[in-house]
Amino acid sequence: MKTLPKLKTINDPIYGFITVPSKLVFYLMEHKYFQRLRRISQMGFSYIVYPGAHHTRFHHALGAMFLMQKAVQVLKSKGVAISAKEEEALYVAILLHDIGHGPFSHAMEHSIVENVSHEQISLLFMKLLNQKFNKQLTLAIEIFKDQHPRKFLHQLVSGQLDMDRLDYLKRDSFYTGVPEGTVNAQRLIAMLNVKNDALVVEEKGIYSVENFLVARRLMYWQVYLHKTGIVAEQLLVRVLKRAKQLTAQGVDLPASKGLNFFLKNTINLNDFSEEVLDTFSKLDDYDIISAMKMWVNNDDFVLKNLSKMLLNRDLLKIKVKSKVFPQHKIKEKRKQLADTFNITLEEASYFVFTGKLENQAYSMEKDTINLLKKNGKIIEVAKASDQLNLEALSTSVVKYYLCYPKNNKDSYRG
Repeated sequence: MKTLPKLKTINDPIYGFITVPSKLVFYLMEHKYFQRLRRISQMGFSYIVYPGAHHTRFHHALGAMFLMQKAVQVLKSKGVAISAKEEEALYVAILLHDIGHGPFSHAMEHSIVENVSHEQISLLFMKLLNQKFNKQLTLAIEIFKDQHPRKFLHQLVSGQLDMDRLDYLKRDSFYTGVPEGTVNAQRLIAMLNVKNDALVVEEKGIYSVENFLVARRLMYWQVYLHKTGIVAEQLLVRVLKRAKQLTAQGVDLPASKGLNFFLKNTINLNDFSEEVLDTFSKLDDYDIISAMKMWVNNDDFVLKNLSKMLLNRDLLKIKVKSKVFPQHKIKEKRKQLADTFNITLEEASYFVFTGKLENQAYSMEKDTINLLKKNGKIIEVAKASDQLNLEALSTSVVKYYLCYPKNNKDSYRG
């Protein structure tokens, strides 16, 4: 193991200097599994829309840990008992909460691996690291899995007002240049408290909570669900699916060793042995970009053109509506494309497809944000707020999109 340096600080553009709190955290940060996050984009292909959005999962993990340090300090100052072991476990859990993300963050979950979420892979990494670090991550894993009796510990890691959300909203707002997403994270943290082992916000913090929920809603519509970003992410999913389909048909596609393994094998959650997990840990954004740069020369019409679209930012058109698009319109566009380029309808479906966008800033069904009144009573934030729109924010808004090619035949030539 490396020697722990005397000065354990990292300069972050959002918070300034971040102090590494312990040897265990330092050694986890130095591990190759965590260092891989330097090569995983925090926001996938959002930089196609917002050129500054090139920050990484590594940035975000450190920022979330910094906010966790602040939260622990605040809670302990208010008399909340948090042991040294629980404190370190919180830092480990939040540091590693996104370690299971694949290239471009979410695309791998829907294409290369079979219905395995990044949270499940994160847990697998944590369990493997626990073996390598002499069971020092056991408590962190309990908190991550919400198996610790003190529920507020898990809420700090994964809840409606957790350190993960507080950091990514502030960080993504900064790097995209979208000021509507700015939240006063440290003000919110200063208002945190614990009642009956559950996380609460002191009553005077209600306006900060309102701002947080509104900012979250705006960031989803303006950034995370931006229609151009949705097109890019869906194209990437389809690039990887097509590559996997061609590989299954015996086509030998140029790709890195790690990517080639996942193209050739069907991997479910039960297939994630230590060897498979180690192979997954070698994948990052560069594997995908490098592969697409080679795939643009492939003979396959679908793989070639999808790769070109992403690399050259010559994307599909997209329409967004509040109603489902009629099937006859989708079939019509697919047939038109198939006839124009002499491809099958199945191949045309890679370029003409629909989906839905869902935005719910606040869920009142479970794990609500509760306010602690001065008289000691607990009240749910939507009921306490004089902003009528907080209940509206709890309503899930669904929109539907249709993606299809531009009327530019040159875009599909070699």
